[in-house]
Amino acid sequence: MGSKKIISGIFRNQIFIPIAALVILALFNLAADPSFFKISFGYNSVGNPVLSGYLITILDYGSELAILAIGMTFVTAASGGQDISVGAAIAIAGSVMLRVLCGHNSRPEVLQAPIIVAFLVGCIVAMLFGAFNGVLVAYFRIQPMVATLILYTAGRSIAAWINNNELPIISQPSFGYFGGFIPGVPIPTPFFIAVACMIVTFLVLKFTTLGLYTQSVGINESSSRLNGLSPTFIKFLSFVLLGLCVAVAGLIKVSRLSTINYSVIAKDIEMDAILAVALGGNALSGGKFNMASSILGAYVIQFLTTTLYKFNVQSDALPAYKAIVVIILVVMSAPAVREKLSSISNKFKNKETKGVSM
Repeated sequence: MGSKKIISGIFRNQIFIPIAALVILALFNLAADPSFFKISFGYNSVGNPVLSGYLITILDYGSELAILAIGMTFVTAASGGQDISVGAAIAIAGSVMLRVLCGHNSRPEVLQAPIIVAFLVGCIVAMLFGAFNGVLVAYFRIQPMVATLILYTAGRSIAAWINNNELPIISQPSFGYFGGFIPGVPIPTPFFIAVACMIVTFLVLKFTTLGLYTQSVGINESSSRLNGLSPTFIKFLSFVLLGLCVAVAGLIKVSRLSTINYSVIAKDIEMDAILAVALGGNALSGGKFNMASSILGAYVIQFLTTTLYKFNVQSDALPAYKAIVVIILVVMSAPAVREKLSSISNKFKNKETKGVSM
């Protein structure tokens, strides 16, 4: 009976879902092509040591998705909805950073401002747009997906307008470190940035009541109000926090190429961020959440994306495969399905109990 309780506890643990998905993907790639797990050590074009391989790619691109998943988890938990404008918001934040760095010259030989200043300006702008979404959702009570559809539609045009429809290019090598490699460090920089974001997030959740308040509002808004909380402010704050995560992801995105393509940058990344939250076992209707599960879910989503690319799946077809995963997760997390599975599980337990008593 003790072993059964342990196994039952493992299956009920929220983080079991992304771990199971990770194991399935790993076993599939191991059977299909063991070289998928090969990591090579080499040097880049400027002679710095770097690690390369599919696992490094997952670590690299999964890190920026993990940063977004942190903010998306707060929004989902508090509002019971999702922000579909994060890709467009990344384009805006990245465009603002490049504008500050380039000034009036889209091809500057020398940066017109320190990188930290450009990043802080990008953070402020991204948080303002997050606040715009938050006001629509929290104060005007517009459904999150509908509210963020405004920025989703207009965001990339705004990003292009910020730089007068030009494609600014940064020639300063140090700017590329944030989306690439720091000289002498063979591990991609986005991983370290993601780790820093994770540490800050877990410290905030541990030493403040933000996580408790967010879950309380998501579970029962009326009850949380009666207990002295402000649901409107908590929802508003969650969108502002997502804006901060968007700014960090925006820095990584524009740093990778030291330029920006307004129509392509962070395309469909909002779907990956939402899927990461869902894969983490978090209810898309809001309420209780597990941040570690969301972060692990982000890396699993990147694992899936890299696997699909490995087997030459066209980029245009990727959303279709991910949509199937979304459908499965949403159906499995539906209350009716969970009740049905729970009743089936109880029936088996009752049968086992009767068998033991006989």
